Amino acid sequence: MLYFKKPIKDENYGTPNLAVFSADNKLPKNKLNKESIPSEVAYRLIKDELIDEGNARQNLATFCQTYMEPEATKLMSECLAINAIDKSEYPKMTEVENYCVNIIADLWHAPDETKVLGTSTVGSSEACMLGGMAMKFKWRKEAEAAGIDVKAKKPNFVISSGFQVCWEKFCVYWDIEMRLVPLDEQHMSLNMETVMDYVDDYTIGIVGILGITYTGKFDDIKTLDKLVEEYNKTAKVKIGIHVDGASGAMFAPFVHPEIKWDFQLKNVRSISTSGHKYGLVYPGVGWVLWRDQEFLPKELIFYVNYLGGEQPTMAINFSRSGSQIIGQYYIFMRYGFEGLKLVQTHTHDLAVSITKEIENMGIFEIYNDGDNIPVICYRLKNPENHKWTLYELADRLAMKGWQVPAYTLPENLQTTVIQRYVIRADFSAALRDALVQDMKMAIDYLEKNTHEDTAGKTKLGKQGFTH
Repeated sequence: MLYFKKPIKDENYGTPNLAVFSADNKLPKNKLNKESIPSEVAYRLIKDELIDEGNARQNLATFCQTYMEPEATKLMSECLAINAIDKSEYPKMTEVENYCVNIIADLWHAPDETKVLGTSTVGSSEACMLGGMAMKFKWRKEAEAAGIDVKAKKPNFVISSGFQVCWEKFCVYWDIEMRLVPLDEQHMSLNMETVMDYVDDYTIGIVGILGITYTGKFDDIKTLDKLVEEYNKTAKVKIGIHVDGASGAMFAPFVHPEIKWDFQLKNVRSISTSGHKYGLVYPGVGWVLWRDQEFLPKELIFYVNYLGGEQPTMAINFSRSGSQIIGQYYIFMRYGFEGLKLVQTHTHDLAVSITKEIENMGIFEIYNDGDNIPVICYRLKNPENHKWTLYELADRLAMKGWQVPAYTLPENLQTTVIQRYVIRADFSAALRDALVQDMKMAIDYLEKNTHEDTAGKTKLGKQGFTH
């Protein structure tokens, strides 16, 4: 990370050759320049610094949105100076945020929209943290009322080993035990046969994942709801489900309306999502909703009165631009339900068609075919038959500009190396054809030119991107 990087001695910028500025000036990188420089020079220097960053639209590692329409970016840029937390001075921004919460509550089948509470966040990580804290505070209050010694053991929550790192952070930050239900070849999502074995009186809740980061698979939230309902009949403290819908909660309502995973299920108490994934907004926005006020303890709602009036806030972050909130509302207004269904279905169909091309190559086993969310995961069927690995394939594709991760699966499957493509709304049929062609060319090259002593054979550690 940059803040751990030791500066290179005398590291500096040379002034751009074509800039209207003294050509032999040296500008430091790791401390402030003594004098100001013209704006066009600053722009050129920073632009050049980023020149080899890669084409974001060819980044198949990230779930994050890489394209928005010019009208959206214009509108968002005009709102950069609006502080979303300052609700008294920017009441219209507050209204827009509430519009978005209400739209999402409707998408997620909230039984009574007048009782729903929700907020925007910087991303789904913050949204998950808020969902987790609400579970902890509610459990503690109810456990004390039930006569449980809440200091005797750490509270815990249950989640599959395919969790995203934000949940590990949550456990460290708020002193929670994370009980992992391991993935295995037969259970590539939360194992419904064993999940309740991890629950006890100190369990604050269970997290179901709608789109596991590693593979894109959905946990079976409907079955989990039935298991929790049965458990709660005799439990000292009733537990609920938080759905981590970072990837799937903005996708499933349009492409898979038949799947029950949201507030239609009695024990789903809260849901979080990324607006900047399949919510189609540039990075910087997430959402978390609670089905009823009783599931968001009042202790987590704070009131501030120095910004022009007493205002409630429930987010971890404070001051931030309202531009991403505006971006989310633009997407909702611009496309409407049928437009979003068309966009998401098109993305789904492209992912499935890429999977078919990969299957036809005959050397890969598909772990996720892009049907639930447009994420494609595969491994080599018989790695021993090839002198190359998926790491080498990723390197060859990078030469064509494609950023494609290869990495090992979590505990119990850590010797399995898989590759993942995330297909987003800005991915076209032309890009699909180019990707498939480049993939075939890369494999052909590797088959003909890779030697037995290839370094990739030893790369068993986690690599690439799993965000």
